[in-house]
Parts: sequence; structure tokens; C-alpha cells
Amino acid sequence: MSKFLMTAIAVLLFIAADVQAQTGNASDEIAKYRAMLADGNPAELTQLQGEGLWKMRSGPKNVSLEKCDLGLGAGVVKGAYAQLPRYFADVNRVMDLETRLVHCMLTLQGKPSEEIIKKPFSEQGERQTDLEALVAYIVDESRGAKIAVPQSHPMEKAAYARGEKAFFYRAGPFDFNCASCHGGDNKRIRLQDLPNLAGNPAAAQKAFGSWPAYRVSQGAVRTMQWRMYDCFRQQRFPELKYTSQTAIDLITYLGVKAKDGTMEAPAIKR
Repeated sequence: MSKFLMTAIAVLLFIAADVQAQTGNASDEIAKYRAMLADGNPAELTQLQGEGLWKMRSGPKNVSLEKCDLGLGAGVVKGAYAQLPRYFADVNRVMDLETRLVHCMLTLQGKPSEEIIKKPFSEQGERQTDLEALVAYIVDESRGAKIAVPQSHPMEKAAYARGEKAFFYRAGPFDFNCASCHGGDNKRIRLQDLPNLAGNPAAAQKAFGSWPAYRVSQGAVRTMQWRMYDCFRQQRFPELKYTSQTAIDLITYLGVKAKDGTMEAPAIKR
């Protein structure tokens, strides 16, 4: 091997080691940044807003949502999110939290579905929507609970199978799929680590357990339905409809992959 070639290889190895060190340092610094912000998570204000909405009489029927069954019985909020999406016999379908909330607001309070879902997500700088606030409150009530998205009913199994298919389905102008970003280890975009949701149980548990989350860059709590919507946007897919079957199926798939993880949401993200 020539002296020139040996020198070139040495330089490349040095550069690679330096890049790896910088990447590691960046990840460490981001982790410290999140830890500092998590002490007094602004999501707490949205949670309080949501608790008030849960107990407030509203809609044409002038009733609260306190009799809404989220899967553990009418009005039971504690631990409910950790077991969603799930099959609901009263509607004969699988629902995630947001779909179930829309159902309860429609059936219990008498609010028109068009009105409920007209604007489910707030814009940057706006007051959080009622749905975002309710989600923040209910999710926080599962903090510390083990993730246990059920797979006992045939419809729950079918939702998981469709969600897996959607996760690996390639399409759009860039031929992307969810796995393009979340199907392997050691991937990142800019300074953001991309967890392997399909093949790394620990990564899936951490990711699913930390959503919904307060996005510092947007100054708002973002829900899991929003997370699915935004991933579709970034893949340049057609707009994902709020509470669509595909959104529910993807959340089911991710929740099952995160089995036995711990809920730590609403967490805080960049």
C-alpha cells in the first residue's frame, strides 16, 4: 500500500471519527435541552384546559363527557390511553382516542360531527383546540401505565395488519414509506434521531410512549393523529383525513409494536 493511500485512509478515518463524535455530542446536547424543558412542561396548561372541558356541560344536550367510555368503562380515564386503539362493541369498530372522543361528543353532547372535526389542530400561536386539550388531559392520566394495545378481537388484529401494510407501503413522488425513516437503526434527519419503530422494540416503546407531545417549535401540544398527518405530509402523500381508518390502523400498529413500554406523555419535543 502506498504512503499516499495510507495517509488518505488515515484522514478519512479521522474525519469519520470526528463526525461520529459531533453527532454523539449533538444528540447528548439535545437530550439535555429536552430534560431542562421537561421540568415544567407547558403541556400542563393544556391538560388543565382539557380537564375543564371533560367536566363541562356542553353541546345541544348540555352534558359533560364524564360518561364517555374510553374502553375501561363509562367515565374511566385513568390508564385508558395506554390501551388504545381498541375494539368498541357499541360501534363495532376499532377506535383510537381521538376518534372515540369525536364519537362521545357527537352521541353524548349532540354536537354535529362536521363542527367537531372542522379544525382539530391549532395553528401556531393559536389557542389549543378542544380536541387537543382533551387529548392532553386524558393522555396524562395514563402516565406511568404500561402500553397494552389489545389484539384479542379479530377487528383489532385486522387493524394491526392494515397498519403494518400502510407502514411499509411505498408511494408518492419520492417513493417513500414510513419505513424509509423508521425502518432501521441509526437514522436521523438534521439533528433529529429517527427511531426504528418496526424492528427495535425499545425504540418503539420510547417513541409511542412519548406521544402526544408538546412541540417547542410550534408552541402547542400535538396529538397522535397530528403525528400521522404530518408524516404523510412529509412523505408528500395525499392529505390524511382526521380519524380516517388508515390513521387508526397505523396507530394500532405502532401501539402493538410498543407493547410493555411505559407511557410518559405528553412529553416534550423540539
